Amino acid sequence: MSQQERIALFIDGANLYASAKSLGFDIDYKRLLREFQGKGRLIRALYYTALVEDQEYSSIRPLVDWLDYNGYSVVTKAAKEFVDSTGRRKVKGNMDIELAVNAMEMADHIDHMVLFSGDGDFRSLVEAIQRKGVRVSVVSTVATQPPMVADELRRQADEFVDLTQMVTRIGRDPGERAERSMRQSGDPRRPHGHLVTSPQLGDEVPSD
Repeated sequence: MSQQERIALFIDGANLYASAKSLGFDIDYKRLLREFQGKGRLIRALYYTALVEDQEYSSIRPLVDWLDYNGYSVVTKAAKEFVDSTGRRKVKGNMDIELAVNAMEMADHIDHMVLFSGDGDFRSLVEAIQRKGVRVSVVSTVATQPPMVADELRRQADEFVDLTQMVTRIGRDPGERAERSMRQSGDPRRPHGHLVTSPQLGDEVPSD
């Protein structure tokens, strides 16, 4: 990548969370931002997630708040709740349209789109962005069973980057996470084990 290359990150929050969780590591979002700031001119880093608004405490909220104040543009919407055929309460949130619209709007102002998702629904978006002369990289993983990235999306991308290749550069130190959790577990004002002062992965709302 050229140091003058204009880069934009589009992060499908639920999909990236599921991929990282399946690989057994947490994303350090401060390191992730720094990783791409060093590869070119980072125009924008957008993070997409649905939120359950009526929950007293949502473990994704601290992450969303941290991202908002630390270099990311966070795009959210209320998740939809419904009861399935067995009577179980389900939550569904899909941010595909919001991501696609933003990507098309920005395409004329960037040279390189980095999509953090394995969702095959984005294949047509990637093709449309490429037609505008923008290079597209897809970040996901094939190291899980089944692979987190759809084959058609991987084939369409100009470059596929497996998350396993980035763990050492954007992963959170497991020791640091355990230490922070122990320090905060005695604080009665916070739910046990949830961190509010640093970029921490929470429970993402399923996108499908």
